[in-house]
Amino acid sequence: MDAYAREMYDVVGIGFGPSNLSLAIALEEHEANVSAGPISAAFFERQPSFGWHRNMLLPSATMQISFLKDLATFRNPVSRYSFIAYLHTSGRLVQFVNNQNFFPTRQEFHQYLEWAESNFSDRVSYGSEVTAIRLAPESVPGESGHLQVEVRQGITGVRRTVDARNVVISTGLVPRMPSGVERDDRVWHSSEFLQKYRQIETHDLKRVAVVGAGQSAAEITRFLHDALPHARVYAVIPSYGYSVADDTPFANQVFDPAAVDDYYFGTEQTREAFWRYHKNTNYSVVDDEIIRDLHRRSYDEDVRNDRRLYFLNLTRVRDVQRAGTELRVRLHSLLDTESEPLDVDALVFATGYDTMQPTGLLGDLDRYCLRDEAGRYRAERDYRLVTTPELPCGIYLQGGTEHTHGLTSSLLSNVAVRSGEIADSIIHRRAGQGLEPVVSLDAAARTG
Repeated sequence: MDAYAREMYDVVGIGFGPSNLSLAIALEEHEANVSAGPISAAFFERQPSFGWHRNMLLPSATMQISFLKDLATFRNPVSRYSFIAYLHTSGRLVQFVNNQNFFPTRQEFHQYLEWAESNFSDRVSYGSEVTAIRLAPESVPGESGHLQVEVRQGITGVRRTVDARNVVISTGLVPRMPSGVERDDRVWHSSEFLQKYRQIETHDLKRVAVVGAGQSAAEITRFLHDALPHARVYAVIPSYGYSVADDTPFANQVFDPAAVDDYYFGTEQTREAFWRYHKNTNYSVVDDEIIRDLHRRSYDEDVRNDRRLYFLNLTRVRDVQRAGTELRVRLHSLLDTESEPLDVDALVFATGYDTMQPTGLLGDLDRYCLRDEAGRYRAERDYRLVTTPELPCGIYLQGGTEHTHGLTSSLLSNVAVRSGEIADSIIHRRAGQGLEPVVSLDAAARTG
């Protein structure tokens, strides 16, 4: 096998969070039913190790989805990578059942993800950032064209180029900050919360503020109220208070795999109705238990006449100024249209994320990708970008397709089925093109 074949893969995954981990599982389990041979895959992750929202693994914080919505079960109920299989392996299956709870802690679910990931260490390169994707200047005999993926590895910056028939982009969401506000050692986004919190002397935190109206904002507010009994905690909420997440059975149907078809093949009116009526299942909403707990805490403080938890409703941050270790936050209240300063020692923005945008990564390939009237990427039902005939390779997105596939585009709720559909598409396209599998030397060594 020559050097060229060593670096040709059927699939190159960009990013290795839960979505592409689920894809790796789907590809492995599909191999048992694929007569054309193994599917070669490599994954590149810029983080130094596997991690999923590590900085929000707060004590006792629970998942907002059922444990059955794991990496594999909805696609393959007998998968050896299910959450149930993890519990059995860990010796906690009986105890978990005795908890009588569909929602494991985030810490336990993260341990499950790490357990599943440990089976794919030979297929993923950490500390490796994909910097460019381009169409290969030449074709290999028998191939219908392929992509070149450029990777920068680790702190050395050594560059490596691999070839791929398909790429699956799953680089995750992008933390959103208010315009003009920069992060530093005292101004944090929720995505970095625990890391930043642990780097600071907690006795120096006398006044802290959390900005946002969603689950993360409420969880961080409660955590700070518990962890800093000497401090005042301010919740800066753009709405008139927290809104409860609708997790009732009928509303939860928007996360069903079948709902993706209803959204994708529906009319514009259908899609608009999804967002208008069911956005409160996931966006800027909080679990009922946390809302009631925070309100009870506030009420108890009123009774004791000893207030240190404050809710600033209908309030937004105008700007933030730094003076030594102290922050002066200028707030704008919609209640009285006045701007008031708030001096704090730390400020947390739980202001959500922007959707994944692969434009920069695609570079020159972007000109082959078709867009809709609003300038958004068009995507096939199998999450593959719609491209011109000059680009025969598959570019798949795990995220960034909310406008075509609905609310579950990047959520765990549908990760098993979504990854299975992408795996099916890659396998069927390979069979249709009559391509022989090309396996890397590493993969050949794994199979003997």
